[in-house]
Amino acid sequence: MSSDDGSDSNGWNRARGLAVKTLLLIGGALLVKRLRKSTTRWDHARFVSNSLTGEKYSKEQASRDPENYFNIRMLTCPAAELVDGSKVLYFEQAFWRSPQKPFRQRFYMVKPCPKELKCDVEQLSTYAIRDMEEYKNFCDRPKDQRPQPEEVIGDIAEHLTTIHLKRCPRGKRCLYEGSTPPGGFPNSWQNGATYCTSELAVLKNNEIHTWDRGFDDDGNQVWGQKDGPYEFKPAPTSCFNDMLSPLNFPPPPSMDRRIEGSFILQD
Repeated sequence: MSSDDGSDSNGWNRARGLAVKTLLLIGGALLVKRLRKSTTRWDHARFVSNSLTGEKYSKEQASRDPENYFNIRMLTCPAAELVDGSKVLYFEQAFWRSPQKPFRQRFYMVKPCPKELKCDVEQLSTYAIRDMEEYKNFCDRPKDQRPQPEEVIGDIAEHLTTIHLKRCPRGKRCLYEGSTPPGGFPNSWQNGATYCTSELAVLKNNEIHTWDRGFDDDGNQVWGQKDGPYEFKPAPTSCFNDMLSPLNFPPPPSMDRRIEGSFILQD
């Protein structure tokens, strides 16, 4: 082989190697760009909405600390969708043994966070329901026996709270977390409260932590859990195996005063 042939061959190999590197760099840049675009604000909203949905219990927490936590059933399901794409979820809480008698009922509205705010999801805009009796056990009923989406939208009543969620930093157990703004939202429903605050965290495997509290003008907590959030985990497939556990029964009459209105109270 002549020296010219060797030079041509080396030159071709270098050119081919350069072309391959260029293609890899371009492909990598396009992949990174695509991945960055793959998680949109609506994707965050859908993820949070899906995480909230379903049947969850605080049974494990009640087992660890039965003095301060009850085994509460939390049930959430899709109820309607607004024209802007916002999801409306129906939410209720009840004691495990009396799911047909929820003590708390709400609508959740889940939508992306406005661009001007530094958050990922404007979640848990929470609303009262015009006729709560009509919505009892909404999620347990066949769809043709529930209020239909247009009725749901018409039954969205008073705005209660809004939580802005952010993705959790690396190293934390949660995926999303957030709270109401400083000062919370006005609330004068019970026990002399003048405002309330809410915190929420979304964890892996659709676990949800919620902490709602009410305060008076002096900043004293007058309702809500004092020791930390309720921890709700998805219902296990064997949830009926432990029906006779004392954790699954409502509190005795002497504790009724701790459950007032729509909130879980603690002295």
